[in-house]
Amino acid sequence: MEDTFSNLETYGYIGLFLYSLGGGFVALVGAGVLSFLGKMDLSTSIAVAFTANALGDILLVYLSRYQRSMMMEGIKKHRRKLALSHILMKKYGSWIILIQKFVYGIKTLIPIAIGLTKYDFKKFIILNIGSSAIWALVVGFGSFYSGEFLVRVAGVVSEKPWIAIVILVVFSGSLWLYLEKATKKKRS
Repeated sequence: MEDTFSNLETYGYIGLFLYSLGGGFVALVGAGVLSFLGKMDLSTSIAVAFTANALGDILLVYLSRYQRSMMMEGIKKHRRKLALSHILMKKYGSWIILIQKFVYGIKTLIPIAIGLTKYDFKKFIILNIGSSAIWALVVGFGSFYSGEFLVRVAGVVSEKPWIAIVILVVFSGSLWLYLEKATKKKRS
């Protein structure tokens, strides 16, 4: 167990950075709990997650805007979800940049959709940096101050591992059903 914590102290911030490039919610929650336990530094964790999250979304917008053919090749199967992202952009405007930070399933699609539109890149960068800061602070401090509860939950799950499977299946199934319903062709 000590080796695990030693490795986290050594490589935890690198892992947090890499994971936060593409989202980072789970990694930042883990870093918040480890900060609660005194194994990581909360301020450093929040700063690392913020930086990576902001860079990751900026990179997605940049690639989808200036490397369009490469990005389109990778998202061929997700065209309907991309269309949903465009609808959400029209419905919520610039707020979608903040909202997408907290909603799994559209986290990567919204920046790609923004890159494919004529949305002002500089405006996106400014809003994205602000949204990444809010996301990192909310999730980081939230997980730190919920650390005791989350440690107890982890203890229960380690005693009864089937609970994690049930939670994962329910969450994944709900997300899948929502995306299927939201992107289903309407019959006229």
